[in-house]
Amino acid sequence: MRALRLHTPGINGLAVEQIDKPPLRPGEALVRVSAAGLTRGELDWPVDRLPAIPSYELSGVVEELAPDVTGLAIGDAVFGLTPFDRDGVAADYAAVPAALLAPKPENVDHVQSAAVPLAALSAWQGLFDHGRLAAGERVLIHGALGGVGHIAVQLARRHGAHVIATASSPDAERALEFGAHEAIDRSAIAFETAVAPVDLVFDTVGGDVLARSQAARVVSIAEEAAGSTYFVVEPNRAQLVEIARLVADGSVRPEIDSTFPLEDAVAAFERLAESGKHGKVVLRV
Repeated sequence: MRALRLHTPGINGLAVEQIDKPPLRPGEALVRVSAAGLTRGELDWPVDRLPAIPSYELSGVVEELAPDVTGLAIGDAVFGLTPFDRDGVAADYAAVPAALLAPKPENVDHVQSAAVPLAALSAWQGLFDHGRLAAGERVLIHGALGGVGHIAVQLARRHGAHVIATASSPDAERALEFGAHEAIDRSAIAFETAVAPVDLVFDTVGGDVLARSQAARVVSIAEEAAGSTYFVVEPNRAQLVEIARLVADGSVRPEIDSTFPLEDAVAAFERLAESGKHGKVVLRV
C-alpha cells in the first residue's frame, strides 16, 4: 500500500512510500482510508518513533475486522480520531482501535468527514469538558476561522452561549456565518478592550493572544500559560457519535480550506503552516 512516512522531523522528512498493510491486532479494524485530516505541528509529535505515518483523523470504509470486534461490519463507512502514540492514517489502509470509530455522517463526503474528528472533539472538550460552558454565558473564541475554531463557534452558538469570535483576517466577519454574534479582526482591533467581560475564553492561537485573554475560565489547545487550562484532545467515540448527529442534521458544518492528493502531502503541510486558512487541510487518499 501507499503510505506517507515521516523519516525526520519537519516537512523535508516526508516521503510517499510502498509498505506492507498493517497487521490487525485484537480489537482493531482495518480501514480503507478515503481522506485524512491534517493538524498544524503534528510532524513534531512522533520524533521518538520514526519513521512514522502522520495524520490522526480519518474517514473511510471498514475492510477487515479482528475476530473479537463487535458493533462494526465490513463495508461500514466510518470516521474517527486515532491515538497519537501510534502510526497515523495517511495511507491507503490504517489499523485503528475499533472502539474509537463512529459511523460517518451520511450527508457529507469523506473529505468533509475527515475534517471533523480532531477539530470537533477539541472544540467539544474545550468548551464543555474543560470550559464548562453554560447556556447564556459569553464565550470569546480565538482563531474562529481555523479548523477547530469554526467548529467551536457553531457548537457554542447551538449550546445557547453568546459567541464572540476573533480572527487575524480582514474577513474575520465570516465567523458570523458560522453563528458568532460578534466578530473581531484582532489584527486591527485590541480585542481585550473591544468586548465586554466574558465568562470563558477558548483559545486556539496561543502566544500574546492567550496572554492578553481575561475571563473567569480560560482554556487553550495551543500552549500552556499561567491562569489558563491547557489540554490535549482525546479520542472519544461517544462524543463523535453526537457530533456526527449534529453534522447530519446541519447543526455543524465542517469547513474545508484545501485538499491535496496523498502524493502532494508536502504541499498540504506547507499550506497548513501558512496563516489565513479557513477550515481544515485534508489529504484525499
